[in-house]
Amino acid sequence: MNIRRKTTGGSVVDFPFINTFGFLAYFISNCAFYYSPVIRHQYALRNKGLTPTVAFNDIVFAGHATLISGILLTQYFTPSLWGLDNAAGRRPSRTILGVFFGSFVAVAAVIFIVVSTPPDADPKTSWAWLDVMYSVSYVKLVVTVVKYAPQLLHNFRTQSTKGWAIGAVLLDFAGGSLSIAQQAIDAYLQRDWSGITGNPVKFALGNVSMLYDLGFMAQHYILYRGDSEEKGEERESLLERGENDRRRD
Repeated sequence: MNIRRKTTGGSVVDFPFINTFGFLAYFISNCAFYYSPVIRHQYALRNKGLTPTVAFNDIVFAGHATLISGILLTQYFTPSLWGLDNAAGRRPSRTILGVFFGSFVAVAAVIFIVVSTPPDADPKTSWAWLDVMYSVSYVKLVVTVVKYAPQLLHNFRTQSTKGWAIGAVLLDFAGGSLSIAQQAIDAYLQRDWSGITGNPVKFALGNVSMLYDLGFMAQHYILYRGDSEEKGEERESLLERGENDRRRD
């Protein structure tokens, strides 16, 4: 859509920036839960001998999402490579940057605790590398909680959803529904709901994303449905100029 419109105007860089980071964290944690014998063993110790409910399609999804999000991000940081106009607001907000750097600090703190734990400690009751992977996966959860908020707020300020792909929102809603359904089916087949409690991030991701998706649907199909492109562009231009002035200050 950006290429067709020759601009990224109407959408904010916060979303692709933090979304790429979040999916990278999700990809790393999924690979660890699926491939690492250490992580899988420690998970089994804490969850009645069961294996993680992460499936190969979760890894493919996370890897694909990381790649696509990264490509989308280049349209904001290097628009000339795509033949796009230089839209305002190409710098992530302070809030999103805070989440970005704060996530590194949090994971580093958990790694430090695990490294400081005695080697003979029981991973079932003490800090272990499983907790590091949990912290990495929680990064994705935190990112999901905040990543849509800037765009939702931008749409509210401009009273328009122009520049925001509603098709992606609909696909995301469908994906969240299927993700929750898959996890519920896996837990049912194992006859144990620890498949959900043992992987709360995957369960929460689908629910949080779907709530945001409902908000975007309401904006696009109900609240700002009759808003003209001219009015949306005018509001967007004024807000972007104000945002640039604020960041320069």
